[in-house]
Amino acid sequence: MLKRYIPILAWLPHYTPRLCGSDLLAGIIVTVMVIPQSLAYAILAGLPAVVGLYASLLPAVAYAVLGTSRSLAVGPVAIIALMTGAALSNVATQGTSAYIEAALVLALLSGLMLTLMGFLRLGFFANFLSHPVIGGFLSASGLLIAISQLSHLLGIDAGGYTALALITHQVQQLDHINWPTLAVGASTLLSLWLMRGYGVAALTALRLPEGLARLLVKAGPVVAVVVTTLLSWQLDLARYGVATVGQIPAGLPSLAMPNIDLPLWHALLVPAMLISVVGFVESISMAQMLAAKRRERIAPNQELIGLGAANLAAAFSAGMPVTGGLSRTVINQESGARTPMAGLFAALGIGTVTLALTPLLEHLPIATLAATITVAILTLVDLPLLRQTWRYSRSDFSALAVTMLLTLVEGVEAGIIAGVSLSIALFLYRTSKPHSAIVGRIPGSEHFRSVTRHEVETVSHLALFRVDESLYFANARYLEDTLYSLVTQRPELSDVVLICSAVNLIDASALESLDAINARLKDSRVTLHLAEVKGPVMDRLKHSDFLDALTGRVFLSTFAAWSELRRPRD
Repeated sequence: MLKRYIPILAWLPHYTPRLCGSDLLAGIIVTVMVIPQSLAYAILAGLPAVVGLYASLLPAVAYAVLGTSRSLAVGPVAIIALMTGAALSNVATQGTSAYIEAALVLALLSGLMLTLMGFLRLGFFANFLSHPVIGGFLSASGLLIAISQLSHLLGIDAGGYTALALITHQVQQLDHINWPTLAVGASTLLSLWLMRGYGVAALTALRLPEGLARLLVKAGPVVAVVVTTLLSWQLDLARYGVATVGQIPAGLPSLAMPNIDLPLWHALLVPAMLISVVGFVESISMAQMLAAKRRERIAPNQELIGLGAANLAAAFSAGMPVTGGLSRTVINQESGARTPMAGLFAALGIGTVTLALTPLLEHLPIATLAATITVAILTLVDLPLLRQTWRYSRSDFSALAVTMLLTLVEGVEAGIIAGVSLSIALFLYRTSKPHSAIVGRIPGSEHFRSVTRHEVETVSHLALFRVDESLYFANARYLEDTLYSLVTQRPELSDVVLICSAVNLIDASALESLDAINARLKDSRVTLHLAEVKGPVMDRLKHSDFLDALTGRVFLSTFAAWSELRRPRD
């Protein structure tokens, strides 16, 4: 039981020096590479840069103890940072202590919700986010984040958390572009883009091993940070209006209880729920993909607890909402991490930097961080997904398009709520009119196919009716109308077989409809039969009076029903 809820107890007793060496190397590499990300994502959320470092300490420790993935790296990520900034802007003014306090409350609420969902085994809740909705949300968020970073690249002041607001403010400020800032941002952006696109090929052409080449390319942001920080320091770029990170307080964060302000908690409740769900979906998707490669097992409900503990740790240590990050995890995995101990080593490394080396980051240009975010985040814009979804399903594309449009125009909360709502509505609409078919026997076989698609054998007095959907409240009336119409159009009918091979569920509303169908067909001198009823469905029917009242029989197969009923009754 302890190992189930505290997964570290399952792997720590088997920890070896060899594993330690691999994890230590991965921890060092992750430490170096995620520091720019941590600073950048805190700024993206409108928080002081040091908050990103704080959010990479105790949360990583908490997840290492309670999480089930051996490769997932937890900390600030771009999407959650954007959602955090959007949520906080509605309750406090950026740059104030109230804004920072609200971030802690948001992390606390997210942690509580995730932990509660884990104990209630609600990991399935993330399934309500369909792939098109997630893809549309991530693509729109990527564009939104890139647009938001333009102001930092241009050296202008422009606020907002929607594309329209951001672009409007940026256009109004174009006369105030700071050209030195633009030079730093554009050169960094170009170099990172070239390195990401052509770096591996160039380095392998110099006969470097491909693995090392990929690692060096991923270290591009670190190189950009070092180079631009040195230039900023030597040339005193701040004197020319280039915004820098500024003085970062040295030392570890102090532990404190977030503010107990019920109106604030109420205002942040919905944003916290959305952040929790989106963070869990992003994290569990990455964790399961990596676990499949290593033939390991991920427990979604325990992952909820692990992520919840990470957010609670962030709330009590001056951090911000966190989750398992894509880029962090890829770096961690490709650096050779074998167990969650790599996350502990990375937290130790970031803690060392926070404790003693933050003065070195004082001259880091914010434009460099903006360029780093922009290059990383544009990978979320999934154009192939848009094209494929449009070609395959217009209804799914509509959910994707609505999610993207509202995310850009109204903000992340409106986008994801609308996307989920539309997906559920489209599902209910599609299943309310399920595909059904009259089938007949393919000559010389025991197979039955639609009479409109195949040359099949039929008899006038028998209708073999297949419904290709579970029966529930949304389509119960449709089933009634379809069967009544069939009987009306074919007065010679004496037997109707409802083929249930695709029926996985019959709820109470559908059961009531079946009772009504059975009674009405009986009045019309038509016998209702069932065929191919699945075991769980039959078990439920046995708990009702329907089988006792059924005028016909329940056949094991459609062929059995055909063999028994194809000859007219005397």
